[in-house]
Amino acid sequence: MSKIRVFVADDHDVLREGIRLLLEKESDIEMVGEAENGDDAVNRVCQLVPDIVLMDITMPVANGLEATRRIKQTLPSIKVLILTMHETDQYLSEMLEVGASGYVVKTTTGSELISAIRSVYQGDIYLFPSIARMLVGDYLQRVKSGEEKTSYNGLTLREREILKYIAEDKQNREIAELLTISVRTVQAHRAHLMEKLGAHDRTELVKYAIRKGIISL
Repeated sequence: MSKIRVFVADDHDVLREGIRLLLEKESDIEMVGEAENGDDAVNRVCQLVPDIVLMDITMPVANGLEATRRIKQTLPSIKVLILTMHETDQYLSEMLEVGASGYVVKTTTGSELISAIRSVYQGDIYLFPSIARMLVGDYLQRVKSGEEKTSYNGLTLREREILKYIAEDKQNREIAELLTISVRTVQAHRAHLMEKLGAHDRTELVKYAIRKGIISL
C-alpha cells in the first residue's frame, strides 16, 4: 500500500523535527521534504509533488497563505493543511479562499494531527474542534432565526449539486464535465447560489456547505 507523502513547511527547526519523528511512527505516512520559508516551500513542493503539505502561516519571505495560493494554482490536487498558533477563526476565511483543506492548531496532540492528515488525504476538510464549534454556533444561530432553513430549501437540486462541487474546490469546467452541462450554465447556477445564500465569494459558500453537512469536517 502506498504511503501518504507529507511535506512540512515551518520556520522552526524543532517543530519540523518533532513532526518528522511523529510521522516516522506511522506505517502509512512518510515525510518527503521540508522548508523553512514560503518561497522554498513552493519550489520544493513543485519538485516533490507530495500528497499533503503541512503549512505554517507565519513564515519569512512568503507567508503560508501566499505559498498555499501559489501551490494550489500550480498543483491543485495537492492538499494543504494549515498550521497555526491561534485557536480562533482569524484565518479561516483566508485559508478557504486560497484553497487549503484544513486548519490545525500547533498545540494539538500528535494523534489529532495524524487524524487531520488522514482526513484531508481522503478528501475531507478538517477543522480543529474549537473552530468547528464556532461554525456550529453560527449555524445554530441561523437555524434559530429561520434563516438557514429558508435559504437551503430555496435551492434547486442542481444548485445543491453545484454547491457541493464548489465546496470541494472543483472549477467551473470540471463541474460542467461532471454534470454534462455547459460552463456558462454552471456560471449561471453559481450566480444564483450566491444570490440566494447571500454569499459574496467561494469562502462563504464553503462555510455554508460545512454548516449544512454537504461536505464533512
